[in-house]
Amino acid sequence: MIVTVAAFKGGVGKSTTALHLATYLQTKADTLLVDGDLNRSSLDWSNRGSLPFKVADEEDAVGLAKLYEHIVIDTPARPKTDELKKLARGCDFLVIPTTPDAIALAATLKMVSELRGVRTNYRILLTLVPPYPNKSGEEARETLEGAGLPLFKAAIRRLTVFQTAALEGVPVNAVKDAYAGIAWRGYVEAGKEMLSSGRM
Repeated sequence: MIVTVAAFKGGVGKSTTALHLATYLQTKADTLLVDGDLNRSSLDWSNRGSLPFKVADEEDAVGLAKLYEHIVIDTPARPKTDELKKLARGCDFLVIPTTPDAIALAATLKMVSELRGVRTNYRILLTLVPPYPNKSGEEARETLEGAGLPLFKAAIRRLTVFQTAALEGVPVNAVKDAYAGIAWRGYVEAGKEMLSSGRM
């Protein structure tokens, strides 16, 4: 299965999402994470510690792809329209992460509008959702569902344990922290949804 993670806005947890979906898929079969982000966030994360799957840049991934059952692609932020359409056509499932704020949601709606006419299987994933009593996550979900857009039931909470994981160079489920399980559960649920609706 080829999974692409893309967003028009930076800072929405795109690389974190790609890395943790790859972590989940690795529990099912050998997985390759292709770091196409200009910041090389996933490669940097990997170099700081140990990840349970292979991470490669686009050039190295060409020769490696055939060795893996699952491939997750972390794209550059703000891809141009032509690049976005090419990415969408070339994958089995497109994940669009967005934070529940007005600017990120506007960028997500623009991205989805540019996908019109492209046959692609995609869902929007709410990330960095603040805890109760803040209702921005619920409001964002209502906005996206009201627009008739496909949305993950799962959501990723805003938790500092993700920053700890990045510093340690491990996925969040490998961090010794009381909130690690809660953080990981969001990606497990998203991964299950992705596998159940993706074209295998």
